[in-house]
Amino acid sequence: MFFDELTPFLQELVRQPVAFVGGFASGLLRLDLGEDPVKSWLNDQGGVSVGNDDNTPPPSDGPTKISID
Repeated sequence: MFFDELTPFLQELVRQPVAFVGGFASGLLRLDLGEDPVKSWLNDQGGVSVGNDDNTPPPSDGPTKISID
């Protein structure tokens, strides 16, 4: 029963061990991947691009009317 709940984590650990451990450690340390020095380190590693697009609020032109059918 308990093993069934851990199966997805173990599969990811076996598939990509470095990425899994890095993500797990950043989650435990509550690191924000969009802030320095983590962002600059990830950009220096190459192949990984972390942008601030998720921190920028969308432009607001006022209320938007929607219709639900």
